[in-house]
Amino acid sequence: MTSTNAAPASAQTNRRLLGLAGIGLVAAVVAVVATTLAAALAQGVGVDFEIPDGGETIPLAGFAVVTGFFSIVGVVIAVALLRWSARPAERFRWTAVSLTAISLVPPLLAGANTATTVTLVGLHLVPAAVMIPTLTRSLRARAG
Repeated sequence: MTSTNAAPASAQTNRRLLGLAGIGLVAAVVAVVATTLAAALAQGVGVDFEIPDGGETIPLAGFAVVTGFFSIVGVVIAVALLRWSARPAERFRWTAVSLTAISLVPPLLAGANTATTVTLVGLHLVPAAVMIPTLTRSLRARAG
């Protein structure tokens, strides 16, 4: 009778995917807190977050919800790439950087004042600075 300590391939894959998802969810919480805190600090120094179309002001909770949603989208992309890509870390990095660059366009086109526009661009980069390196490192550690 032969005994092995190795888990079946599907169990190992599931552990890798769940581990990545767990790290991604922690990173998403960090990204939400960091972005919301940065937005609160910006508000505290006078950035109004008023968007001219309709005169609405973006609430702090809005930053948290949108950051959380798109961070989870990033985790789903990372998990999918780990499952189905031969080079998940590289593909994730390029995908995430490209999507981040695209996300910078709406604040530039919204017509808000300069302080709001610059702050919104910066607030897009905060969660990217948390999520992209964290998930890329985790993908490298789990791939293969």
